[in-house]
Amino acid sequence: MKKLPVIAVALTILMFSCKKESNTPDFSATDKGGIGIEFDNVAGDADLVLNTAAYTNAVGETYNITKFNYYISNIVLLNENGSEYTVPKDESYFLVEEDNEATHVVELENVPAGNYTGIRFIVGIDSLKCTAPVEERTGVLDPAAGGADMYWSWNSGYIFLKMEGTSSASAMGDYMYHIGGFGGYSSATINNIKTISLTVPAGGKATVRKDITPDMHLLIDAKKVLDGTTNVSIAANSMVMFNDYSVNIANNYANMFRIDHVHND
Repeated sequence: MKKLPVIAVALTILMFSCKKESNTPDFSATDKGGIGIEFDNVAGDADLVLNTAAYTNAVGETYNITKFNYYISNIVLLNENGSEYTVPKDESYFLVEEDNEATHVVELENVPAGNYTGIRFIVGIDSLKCTAPVEERTGVLDPAAGGADMYWSWNSGYIFLKMEGTSSASAMGDYMYHIGGFGGYSSATINNIKTISLTVPAGGKATVRKDITPDMHLLIDAKKVLDGTTNVSIAANSMVMFNDYSVNIANNYANMFRIDHVHND
């Protein structure tokens, strides 16, 4: 009978030892790894198909999509412990082009090891970079090279999202949505910079380790450019660029992103 208290104490010690061990991270605070962010463009519940697929918007107009591009910048990874990792600014500008598969996955390197359950980023280009000297805007931001198709030379600003296509609803037979505007430099103008915050579906996390490079798979629904807080009529608004109506389209596409799943391979 006297052995029972001894056994109870031993079991208690074992339980606490196991609990302590399970809370010990399987990585060092100095470990670094990588993560891929995949931007998978869709239309509703199907893959986005340029040129040939016919879609119908919320007001009953049919259309196709011939071009679908957007800028992603200022990426921040959200750790399950409440901390954040901000990707170095000069490494955090990306142009996703539907017709260029090489742009669909953003590879981030030197990410602190950890368990990431969310992401935050901007659709567009922040005002500081928009107004920086042109020699500091390289790669996809170079107005004379990688960013040439996404820059207004007449307006000195970037096109944050470009969606073009054809539609019988348009008197011209096509439509064009070039959405930008960073708020202005010397005076206030349209500001269509959108900050997106997303959370991994319940129970999921991206486990960045020295030997594990997870993939965070996002779905981007192109149909939500037209369907959302404002149901856009192509007949009434077949060409939208730097004008007040562009705010409605920007508010719509702010809701086209979601995390579908994470691969920890």
